[in-house]
Amino acid sequence: MITEARAGVFPESGVQATGKRSSRVLGRIAYGWVALILVLSAVPYGSSEFWWKAFFICCLFAGAIVGLIDGYRNNTWVTGGGQIILSAILLTVFAFIQTIPLGSTTPGIELRAWNAISADPFATRFFALQLLGLIIAGILLFRYANTESRLRSLAHVLIAVAVVSAVFGILRQTTQRELGFGLPLLQVDQGYGQFINKNHFAFLMEMGFGLTLGLVLGGGVKRDRGLIYLGALLPIWTSLVLCNSRGGLLAMMAQVLSAALIFPSLHPARGSEEGSLLRFLRLWPARVLLLAILLFGLTLGTLWMGGDRLAARLEHSSQEFDAAAAESRQNVSRGQIWRATWKMFSAHPLTGVGLGGYWAAIPTFHDASGTMTPQEAHNDYLELLASGGLAGSVIGVWLMVAVFRKTKLNMWCDNGFRRAAAFGAALAMIGVAVHSLVDFGLHLFINALAFTVIVVIGTSTLKAQGESEGNHRL
Repeated sequence: MITEARAGVFPESGVQATGKRSSRVLGRIAYGWVALILVLSAVPYGSSEFWWKAFFICCLFAGAIVGLIDGYRNNTWVTGGGQIILSAILLTVFAFIQTIPLGSTTPGIELRAWNAISADPFATRFFALQLLGLIIAGILLFRYANTESRLRSLAHVLIAVAVVSAVFGILRQTTQRELGFGLPLLQVDQGYGQFINKNHFAFLMEMGFGLTLGLVLGGGVKRDRGLIYLGALLPIWTSLVLCNSRGGLLAMMAQVLSAALIFPSLHPARGSEEGSLLRFLRLWPARVLLLAILLFGLTLGTLWMGGDRLAARLEHSSQEFDAAAAESRQNVSRGQIWRATWKMFSAHPLTGVGLGGYWAAIPTFHDASGTMTPQEAHNDYLELLASGGLAGSVIGVWLMVAVFRKTKLNMWCDNGFRRAAAFGAALAMIGVAVHSLVDFGLHLFINALAFTVIVVIGTSTLKAQGESEGNHRL
């Protein structure tokens, strides 16, 4: 009788059935809430302003309430993403520690709140709250987007946001003649799409481009729908070229290169038979040939689409590291900013100047006239090193390694969609990782939330078929 009960022969009690129904409803609400925030946060200039960031962070905290109610009612809590969530929480705690007053240690400053590790405790606390909101989004998605259908829907939402933003950007570029185009602050020939900064727009396109490309190449879409995904790639690629972001073009090239190198190595599903094409592509000469064809076609298409604007933009890139080109000792080229940032790290090597406090500390190390002061390092890795010191950087490396290992593991699983989704997420992460060497696109809320979604798509563990929602427990 015990064996039969465990096998589910006896019908569920009314309380159990009600609990499962409520869990399903709350799960749909929490999952849909995060997806809705992803869509809405892309609209107001990518949520670049503080008030929009604060609003959507509060929305994520409201979503956490739904998850807590479900957990309390059904005694089910977090599933999946253990090391990723833990490392992100540890980074949040470290940011809060940077804001703790240490007493009157700074000469001339009597206010204890400003005598902390962080050069701007308020900005560091705001950074910590943003990161905590993203952690909540990740926890909810790890818990409620752990089925193939929901993970596929989540990927579709992200791709749709990228496609709509791309189409809006192309329409704006070709038809805008005066201030305002759907949004009142959009100026002619400034920014791209709904973004004030074209480089920030490129980050979103890279994530949509990499995810879509990976799903198609990895076999994560049905053959009769392949043209739909390829059709989605076209406006994303077009807008990425037309926005003239040099970092975006570099990231796209890195994504194509990575796709050509990784795709032939994807582990086939257990028991499946490989086609002759895939067996041919596993050969190194075939990989080199495929890579050469892809890069040639992509470069030719990019130059044809970008035209004179792209050529002028690339020509201007040589001045970024030319100190003689600086006017009035502004010293705002990337090379000069990076040198100042390294001096900042050298002065605060252990705990940094505070996550989010970069802008307040850089004037001390920026040897310039002061007419222009950098607000970011234009290199997220270098900024993490200067803002978090070695302590924060170690946590950041732990987070990146955890994401890399889990994504790689999913790329070698037997589930076809799970493998393709991880492949697409990996390509999206590669694009963001490369572009972050020269820009700071993840500082925008929409890009940070989209990257959180990409991490979940790449690292989440799908439930076994037939397994009920919410039955995993810590």
